[in-house]
Amino acid sequence: MAVSAPERVVLASLPSPLQRAKRLGPRLGLEELFIKRDDLTGFSLGGNKIRKLEFLIADALAQGADTILVMGGPRSNLCQSAAAAARVVGLACEMILYGDRPSPAPANLTLAEASGAVSWFTGDDDRSSVEAFAKQRAAALTSDGNRVYAIPRGGATAVGAVGYHLAAAELVSQLGESGIDTASIVVCVGSGGTLGGIVSGMAALGVSWPLFGASVSRECVEAERRVDSIAAECARLLGTATPDLGLTMIDARGPGYGQPWSAAEAASDMARESEGLVLDPIYTAKAFAALVELTATGLDGPVVFWHTGGTATALEALARKDCM
Repeated sequence: MAVSAPERVVLASLPSPLQRAKRLGPRLGLEELFIKRDDLTGFSLGGNKIRKLEFLIADALAQGADTILVMGGPRSNLCQSAAAAARVVGLACEMILYGDRPSPAPANLTLAEASGAVSWFTGDDDRSSVEAFAKQRAAALTSDGNRVYAIPRGGATAVGAVGYHLAAAELVSQLGESGIDTASIVVCVGSGGTLGGIVSGMAALGVSWPLFGASVSRECVEAERRVDSIAAECARLLGTATPDLGLTMIDARGPGYGQPWSAAEAASDMARESEGLVLDPIYTAKAFAALVELTATGLDGPVVFWHTGGTATALEALARKDCM
């Protein structure tokens, strides 16, 4: 796929492994189950956020920014990884986080601040509260002479999605090496940037594989709208084919975003016991629970579960479980 991509700051170790799940597949009744290991992208425990940050950080540098302003929650994988990436390339980093400062501080917040990031809390548990706060903070920084580059929750922009546009070709190539010419792909959907990039990349390749989005954050209609919008914007940015791929969006929120869910806990235990996979309770465990449900209702192989990371949060959750 010949794509003229934007500039990239190399952070990730790519391609990430594609592993055949020889024990987990049979437990789900699947003859062929593959795990795309983007938990192993190799930079600051950032998982899928690293592919996005390679292009977002490069865009910030290209625009002459000296400060990145990144939005999320106190456990945000994006914020933690953005703080580390900013330190590496010599940018200042400020984080706009919803709610109040938790005590004790989560691992991702601790890691981000250890990288020199400054934290601001909105005092409002509404996740969208970061947007207005970020505008105010950006205005203050700009008035002080700083050049600010804002990164929204999840890095869900057309620029951020470029990383997953390119990852689509990476996956197709890896499956081709295993003799697989079609597969169903199951991807966790939060802010929509990861699946949006994959949709855009698949359209550019002319590939129409079944795509399943496990929405852990929003109602399915809103999640699909966001994915479609980001996919279209990414394709326009790169000058590739307009996406027109059918998605199946699954509600994988359980009791709600960030809330414990017994089905996700059981799915996480299964993945860990079968393949040594570590899944976090907010994103990947819920997405894997959606895969369990899909196989129970007739999905067959080959299937790819795209592991998007969340290692720090997963280990925190396991530590809490052991202390109970």
